[in-house]
Amino acid sequence: MDMECYICTICGHQYNPKKGEPLQNIGSGVRFADLAADWACPVCFAEKRLFRKE
Repeated sequence: MDMECYICTICGHQYNPKKGEPLQNIGSGVRFADLAADWACPVCFAEKRLFRKE
C-alpha cells in the first residue's frame, strides 16, 4: 500500500497518510491517491495536482 507523503509545492504543507489530515477530518490510513479529485491543501487551498511526492 502506497503510504508516501506528499508536499504542497505552494506552501510546503505535508500530507502524511499515516497521520491523515486533522484540519479536514481525514483519518489516518487514507492514501493521497484516494483523496477526492477536488481535494485542496487545507493551508493555502492549492489543488491536489500541485502536490509532489516527497
